[in-house]
Amino acid sequence: MNRTLFIFPLLILVLFICGDLQAQQEIDSCEINWRVQELSDFHEVIHEMWHEAYPSKDISKLKSFVPDIKVHIEKINNVSLPGILQDKVNKWKEALQLLNSTAEQYYAAAEGDGEQIMLDAAEELHSKYEMMVRTIAPLMKEVDLYHQVLYIIYHKYLPNKDYASISNVIDDLITRAEDIKTGKMSKRVESKKDEFLAVTDELIEATKALKETLSSDDTTLIDSAIDFMHTKYMKLEQLFD
Repeated sequence: MNRTLFIFPLLILVLFICGDLQAQQEIDSCEINWRVQELSDFHEVIHEMWHEAYPSKDISKLKSFVPDIKVHIEKINNVSLPGILQDKVNKWKEALQLLNSTAEQYYAAAEGDGEQIMLDAAEELHSKYEMMVRTIAPLMKEVDLYHQVLYIIYHKYLPNKDYASISNVIDDLITRAEDIKTGKMSKRVESKKDEFLAVTDELIEATKALKETLSSDDTTLIDSAIDFMHTKYMKLEQLFD
């Protein structure tokens, strides 16, 4: 047999397999985006309700939102959270239950004639909507950027024992960890600023420690370093539970 004819299909097979393995490592950008489109779409109704109808005490307008609210609530109820938010599923479900309960109160208020009851229902719905957003929103932009890389490491590279890819992103992750300390803090973060910065220092050190561990061939130590780093990130998030 012609050797070239044998090698050519073999090469095609190898390229196909390698391409398939690489595809498994690729991350859909939607998987690391914390935003839930259905919740963002609902904001259009909430904004008009809260910033126009509520201040002017336009009860008729508040009642007119009921059909739209029902449509949006149904869509939100059917949401599947992206991968990066899987650790917040339980909190999301709790907040969603409250949102549904508050929406039912809104519908009931719209059936009646009480002005204050309608206004109170609108205020409560706005409050529970904002709670939903806070449930999934990152503490600040820099924390979100760190989490995006951490997610890929912890849920993609680590299960596949792809330590080379982890090594390729570790310097970027260290930079992102350090950026958290200098990022613009929201009021939510400033309320626990000292504790937040202290835990951020722990996260930076844990991320740097992983880089040092990656230089060894001890995969058990590397796995432990990744788990430790992930624990420090969760500690940061849990400051605001």
